[in-house]
Amino acid sequence: MSYLTLSHLEKSFGPARVVKDFNLTVEQGEFISLLGPSGCGKTTVLRMVAGFELPTSGGITIEGQDVTHLRPNQRNIGMVFQAYALFPNLTVAQNVGFGLKVKGTPKAEIKGRVEEMLSLIGLSDLGNRYPFQLSGGQQQRVALARALAPKPSVLLLDEPLSALDAKVRVSLRNEIRQIQRELGITTIFVTHDQEEALSMSDRVVVMHEGIADQVGTPFDIYNRPATRFVAGFVGTLNTLEAKVLDAAAGKVALGGAEITLPGPLPAGSVTLGLRPEAVRLGNGTGPQLQATIKDVDFLGSVIRLRADLAGQSIAFDTFNTTKTTPPKVGETVALGLDPADLLVIGG
Repeated sequence: MSYLTLSHLEKSFGPARVVKDFNLTVEQGEFISLLGPSGCGKTTVLRMVAGFELPTSGGITIEGQDVTHLRPNQRNIGMVFQAYALFPNLTVAQNVGFGLKVKGTPKAEIKGRVEEMLSLIGLSDLGNRYPFQLSGGQQQRVALARALAPKPSVLLLDEPLSALDAKVRVSLRNEIRQIQRELGITTIFVTHDQEEALSMSDRVVVMHEGIADQVGTPFDIYNRPATRFVAGFVGTLNTLEAKVLDAAAGKVALGGAEITLPGPLPAGSVTLGLRPEAVRLGNGTGPQLQATIKDVDFLGSVIRLRADLAGQSIAFDTFNTTKTTPPKVGETVALGLDPADLLVIGG
């Protein structure tokens, strides 16, 4: 039996259906990310799991117990909010121990658990400070410790890193994942940041207009997108129109080259997806496409180039090395690819 099960969840606000027939099973200790653009329903799903929103229909079970209609304080859920939500009049230690105090935990036990949590987040020497005396990253660590202190069954994270600067975000997401693995706590993480979802998760749920478009490992979500939306939303993707030469044999014409794909294909034309890192600059084995460089973006270790491919725009990456000068704007280059990297994009 799954540790956490969401069955046919629906949520409507008036005539608007925000979440539509949402289903998800989560195993104990899994780290699941709900990924999608603003307004796709991911936070509403999280709030239903927390008990802050009542589903219009459907059910939620945790460890086999139906919690659909239980209040938040009856679910043994830990939640970390985007805005920290720390109590400004309480010290760090008092914030971390707040949930335990509300539950009536003995003072000695609270003291020991608070010390344990502060050690876990690396703030053992800051227990007597107040939230305003901490950096944003430190405040979010305290919020995480407060959520974990009562030993919840499920940890919910609602875009907890979005208010932090880039370097702190990367550092803190690594810490969160390390702590989650160390404790083995079942976690649902809401984000609109693809890099966060792909780097932190055991599985990713890509949401679109209230539904789960695809559920899978980060590898599958990125490399085997199931829908046109997932293919376009996760990572950078070139979308190229190719003329079908032989539908049964899977032969298409693209950029002056004939390419064979797994068939059969629809007659006429087909839309293909191609990741920038799958395109090779220079002659080599496989189909060769002639393209004209239109733009060169220096991104540090990687150079992103954009080119015209028989009237279509294609972006591709090449590593930056001191021994190789990237092509210049207006230069005609040969691009190589492996047909296996081409995705036939459906609905």
